[in-house]
Amino acid sequence: MSGKKYLLDTNIIIDLFTGNQDIGQQIKQLEAPIVSAITIGELYFGAEKSQQRSKHLKQVNEFVEICTILDIDLATTKVYGKIKNALKMKGRPIHENDLWIAATSIQHNLVLATKDKHFIEIENLDLKQM
Repeated sequence: MSGKKYLLDTNIIIDLFTGNQDIGQQIKQLEAPIVSAITIGELYFGAEKSQQRSKHLKQVNEFVEICTILDIDLATTKVYGKIKNALKMKGRPIHENDLWIAATSIQHNLVLATKDKHFIEIENLDLKQM
């Protein structure tokens, strides 16, 4: 994963948390994990609803300390609008949070590292399927 900068999707981070060795090795090669604020929200939601709430909140809190977190701004909203409209016209909607994550990736010219296949529907999104 070296050379390019990557935005990590939520499912990649969850794999890291659950001890996926392959994902862990790839993430260790990164200078600092880059994530969307939306992804952090999804991680906190998952921790809050977990039966092991304390353990998972600790994982998220520790992960946040080493991350670069990209916020949503006006530029992100414009990319989001274009993506959502293009997908609507194709009849291929995807989850709202994934639209925001994709918009963040495109805005910052990052490769989106994900396991989700539906991202292939988004034009101009550089993907790394893991």
